[in-house]
Amino acid sequence: MNFLSCTKVLLIMVMSAFLTTTIAPLTAMAEEGKSPWLVRARLLGVVPDDSSSDITVIGGKAEVDDSITADLDFTYFFTNHFAAELTLAVAKNDVSAVNTAVGNLDLGHVYLLPPTLTAQYHFTPDSRFRPYVGAGVNYTVFFNEDAGVANDIEYDNGFGFALQAGFDIGLDENWALNFDVKKIWLSTDVTVHALGTTVETDVDIDPWLFGMGIAYRF
Repeated sequence: MNFLSCTKVLLIMVMSAFLTTTIAPLTAMAEEGKSPWLVRARLLGVVPDDSSSDITVIGGKAEVDDSITADLDFTYFFTNHFAAELTLAVAKNDVSAVNTAVGNLDLGHVYLLPPTLTAQYHFTPDSRFRPYVGAGVNYTVFFNEDAGVANDIEYDNGFGFALQAGFDIGLDENWALNFDVKKIWLSTDVTVHALGTTVETDVDIDPWLFGMGIAYRF
């Protein structure tokens, strides 16, 4: 058997194993009357655990304030225990430069679109109390920047690592209350144009996301 034939056999074996471990649990869930889809809507507190390098030229640090927003997530169960969750939200955060050579500066605000994809493990999916943990990736897009006292301000988009823990409390066969906490490690390079000069700093936003809301299992 040549290399190409061996590769084809290996691919067939891998695909067969994937179909066996994925389709069978989905079939079992269908027989139990469960949909693999779950949707949650939450009120979200965004609490940056921020730090930054010294701002060039004027010194000081950049700070990002807390904010409150809402999020929506879509969860797909591959089995009763294993799922993937995509979380969508838009947050508005105020930004300032503190302890600079010219005092504290209002750097306006910026909107963040931080979709987060996590792989989850659900410990007791058939109980009323259903805790879970997850880990995954985040990609944050910064937009609609307001520069405050500066002429212009720019934020670099970027990837971050995410950890998650939470639980659902079942109310009936479909509805549940949800409590969720995420930690995202997120950094961005900030460039400020003001007073004919350009200043830069690297900001670690590293936000905590505290969510509370409702869940619906189709």
